[in-house]
Amino acid sequence: MDANEIKQNIGTKEVNTWCPGCPNFLILESVKKAVAEMISKGKVRQEDFAITTDIGCHAKIFDYLNLSGIYGLHGRALPTGLGLCLGNPNLKVLSFMGDGAIYSEGAGHFFNIGRFNPNMVLIVHDNQSFSLTTGQPTPTSQQGYKSKAEPIGEVDVPINPIKVALGLGIGFIARCNARDFNHTAEILKKAINYNGFAFVEIIQDCLIFNKDINGKDKMMYKVEDNADMKKAYKIADEWDYNGKKGKIGLGVLYSVEKESLDEKWHALGKLKSEGVGWKGFDN
Repeated sequence: MDANEIKQNIGTKEVNTWCPGCPNFLILESVKKAVAEMISKGKVRQEDFAITTDIGCHAKIFDYLNLSGIYGLHGRALPTGLGLCLGNPNLKVLSFMGDGAIYSEGAGHFFNIGRFNPNMVLIVHDNQSFSLTTGQPTPTSQQGYKSKAEPIGEVDVPINPIKVALGLGIGFIARCNARDFNHTAEILKKAINYNGFAFVEIIQDCLIFNKDINGKDKMMYKVEDNADMKKAYKIADEWDYNGKKGKIGLGVLYSVEKESLDEKWHALGKLKSEGVGWKGFDN
């Protein structure tokens, strides 16, 4: 079966309830394209993938991907994904979260996952608002953003997730533009093949809320795969998430080899080498 036929099998027949024209459709296509192309090469199977999501517009992707997984609680997709990695280190785990969940309620998990370094990918849909719950500001919302929750405007400076990830020692850090789904698919394949924890932030617009921050495509440019920490910080400093000034680097902003969780834990390494989960572990 070629990649296009496999891609059809990865989709579902569930009615899609995203807003018409939402960039989430493109992110979905990027994921399907990346997974299908990997399967078509014959080195992985559809059943080797597993997904976790939490709550939000992004999380509806669970219904539209024909992949095993767990639809979890708000902000809890990472520990759920880690549990899948512990149960079967042979799985290729993809965890989908929004900027509201991962950088607020889920921040504690984000702080520690790089230390553990399990073989899994965090895919963050970042539109700088809690869009499912009518547009409250998130930790990446720009100052001045007015919403029902903050009618006078957001007063706090947004965090810079790329700099946070670098500071946490995460070994693979990438950023994509949702509208460039071919590039996003290529980055996702690199993230999935990375030996350890990979963080991919996808910048997207929301068509309904926080529209003032939309339309940043002209600020975006692509970078070559980078392993230099100082260069990664330089790229991260080019845009502070607080407006539409500066440059937004896209691609693998930082990638270095690190000891993964299954390399640190002998029992997990044994499971992986034998191609089984705990159910098939004899010793």
